[in-house]
Amino acid sequence: MSPPLNELYTAFSFIGFVLCAIPLYWHLEAWNTGTCLFMIWTGLGCLMQCINSIVWNGNMINRVPVYCDISTRIQVALNVAIPACSLCINRRLYKIATAKAIMLSDAEKRRAVIQDLLIGVGLPILQIVAQYVVSTNRYNIFEDFGPVFAIELTPLSFILFYAWPVAIGTVSLFYCVTAICAFYKRQRLFNQMMSHSQGPSRGRYLRLMGISATEILGTIPLGTYFIVTNAKAGVQPWQGWAATHSHYSDVVQVAGFIWKNDPNLAGGLEIFRWSLVACAFIFFAFFGFGDEARQHYRCVYTSITSRIGYSTSTLHGSLHAYIVHSLCSSVRAHAHLFC
Repeated sequence: MSPPLNELYTAFSFIGFVLCAIPLYWHLEAWNTGTCLFMIWTGLGCLMQCINSIVWNGNMINRVPVYCDISTRIQVALNVAIPACSLCINRRLYKIATAKAIMLSDAEKRRAVIQDLLIGVGLPILQIVAQYVVSTNRYNIFEDFGPVFAIELTPLSFILFYAWPVAIGTVSLFYCVTAICAFYKRQRLFNQMMSHSQGPSRGRYLRLMGISATEILGTIPLGTYFIVTNAKAGVQPWQGWAATHSHYSDVVQVAGFIWKNDPNLAGGLEIFRWSLVACAFIFFAFFGFGDEARQHYRCVYTSITSRIGYSTSTLHGSLHAYIVHSLCSSVRAHAHLFC
């Protein structure tokens, strides 16, 4: 007998959180702001939805209102956070592909980090502010899913909320295509630059390009799908600030059999939370098995075995053993968060 969908999601979302946490350390060391923000936002989303799927499994009780407020604000931020992180990555790839030299001064590196933070953190904060304008009540609670932000379907909602991912994805697509074209036109010069610099290696550059292109191929179609689906659901005229927020303190509780029998509503909720898990697994597929990842797995495994007095000589050449032991250690370490 297959496990219920909610329990299955709980397991996969926690694994997604762990997979985002594993490569974070060495990306922080390398000042890869875009990829670090991608991991942080994706991992935070997976962890939050994992907790929600446990706490509200089989119930719709209004537990811990402050947490519900925080959770729904993070959901709103995630509407643009991951596309914004992809934009940061593609901007960096574009600058590398079109640069005459890849060495940057410390001031230029700090400026690049600040710019990425303004995009990867500033845009999600602006999205939270913009969504409040069209928010009808404090939040909704869906059985098995947990708290969800509330929004009314007006023309202003599409401008302030639904259009943002598509707009950001389109800009990111421009940078991505331009970077790919520049890369192939200047491939020889690019290889020379990579071989004489301490910046991103050619393999990491291609992996960044791959994950950015994959994310764009998901963002624009999904964003368009939500715009079309919500437009078909019926758009109401904007009644003004007072009318929209007249019942803002209300908390709407929705039973599972109601929202699960609404294909559009159920599809939107499931797509949202499973897309976070997909982002986590895709990211780890690109960055969890690269050369630098394997080096860190070796370091972690060697450190652990040296502490317990176990010799690593019997595992020479066994890369899979390093990876498995490192993953197990990370899972055990993160499991304490839920104990």
